[in-house]
Amino acid sequence: MNMITTILVPIDFSAASMHALDYAVELGRSTRAKLIVVSALDVIPFSSPFGVGAGTPDLATLLGEQRQLCDDQLAKVAKELKKRRIDCRTVLLDGVPSEQIVAAAKKLKADLIVMSTHGRSGLSHMLLGSVAEKVVRMASCPVLTVRASKGGSRLKKPARKATKRG
Repeated sequence: MNMITTILVPIDFSAASMHALDYAVELGRSTRAKLIVVSALDVIPFSSPFGVGAGTPDLATLLGEQRQLCDDQLAKVAKELKKRRIDCRTVLLDGVPSEQIVAAAKKLKADLIVMSTHGRSGLSHMLLGSVAEKVVRMASCPVLTVRASKGGSRLKKPARKATKRG
């Protein structure tokens, strides 16, 4: 069995993903692994009956605001982890989350991926799919899925800023 030296932790800033991050922190502490905290910015084009982007606010502005929000939230998470003396770095990914997580794990030579599962089932799972399930199927390294906790995370969940539209 290989040593765990690098743990990739995908987060979407939900309570479930922050709980998985807490789990990864404890695992990383016990194995002395560094954490790479990633978030994927999935760009879904706005569409209307008049075509993609028709009648929507400036798409570039919206994407820029979303990117800045994610960068700010990742910076807050990194600051909290560094206060706890956790060796970490953050990376903002662009694209389909499951694909980007798998590619990042390979590129960054992660020994393990620790991520949350929201526990969706039925129609919700069928329509939305499961990022965790796709990562488990596609990743070349082990994936540890952590079920959502009712107790919440010890890390402060970054506050979401409202974006102006119009």
